Amino acid sequence: MPEIQQNTLYLTTHASYVARDHLTLQVEVPVYPDDLQPTEHTRERATDWKKLSIPIHMLESICVFGPSTISPPALDLCWEHGVAVNYLSEHGYLQARMTGVADTSVTLRRAQFRAADDPAKCAAIARQIIAGKLQNSRNSLLRAARETDSADERARLTEATDALARQIQELGRWAADDLRKTGALDALRGTEGMGSATYFGVFTWLLKQQREDFTFANRSRRPPRDRINCLLSFLYALVRHDCIAALTSVGLDPFVGFLHADRPNRPALALDLMEEFRPWLADRLAVTLVNRQQIGKEHFRAREGGAVEFTDIGRKAVITAYQQRKQEKLTHPLLEQEFRIAQFPFVQARVLARCLRGDIADYVPFVPK
Repeated sequence: MPEIQQNTLYLTTHASYVARDHLTLQVEVPVYPDDLQPTEHTRERATDWKKLSIPIHMLESICVFGPSTISPPALDLCWEHGVAVNYLSEHGYLQARMTGVADTSVTLRRAQFRAADDPAKCAAIARQIIAGKLQNSRNSLLRAARETDSADERARLTEATDALARQIQELGRWAADDLRKTGALDALRGTEGMGSATYFGVFTWLLKQQREDFTFANRSRRPPRDRINCLLSFLYALVRHDCIAALTSVGLDPFVGFLHADRPNRPALALDLMEEFRPWLADRLAVTLVNRQQIGKEHFRAREGGAVEFTDIGRKAVITAYQQRKQEKLTHPLLEQEFRIAQFPFVQARVLARCLRGDIADYVPFVPK
């Protein structure tokens, strides 16, 4: 069956169909024989159908994984009620996002575009984003070092945390004049790259269980080449979806960023915003799922050419775990308020909007205590 989590409808079964009936979406999900290969999942091969009616007011967005169909009248209903429709590959790579005409602030977007054209402003915001990501990465490694019983692993993790601490201190020494220098943004991107290499260089030691089944050598994507990269990429896709929705809701253009360069069909600002969320939300959840053995090798399959993808059961298990994680609460150190994790992309999008308007001097990333 399709999954409805936190007002989002996830269509994960091939050849699902969504139609409109007045103010309700009618969802048809095919049932296939267990021995039928995923490449053969078509409407003609279905042996049964599961049906679901969803009032449009219950939804905020729809995520379609793989080949499924939403009828034009159903799309009209979504646009009329502000429900975004996101089309993603089976691996979770965002291919398209369809929304109605946005009711957003022109003045905020003009401020965003002006900042994006100002190299010094780009560098200032990028520095804060990178510092938040590196600090959250370091905190994850510190936690792993405390929890391990292996002296060798603790030494490697401590070495990495020390390296990240030095990189964070170096970012703190950047003055306003440094941010205005030619090539400042490229230098910051280099720091982010070194930090990521340091972090992922010891990532395998975060996994306490199933290390043989989830061997991690390095990050690989589009397509992922092993199970742990498949899991990470899929979780990143879910976080990216939430960041796009958050930025759009506050009136920012998710495709005009500061750290990530503009490219066609690349949500650069969403990629910027999600950097601070990767270590403590996506990576930590991936590690937890593996260590608790909630995800195992049986939830993946290999395709020709070396790509690894989820089974339908595996994909649904990750979506469920992600949405459950988002219901947990944390206190925001800047606002001194408690929020559900699901709200944090929206909170941080508003913090970024305040920075662009000039209400606060610098963007402040979220670093959980």
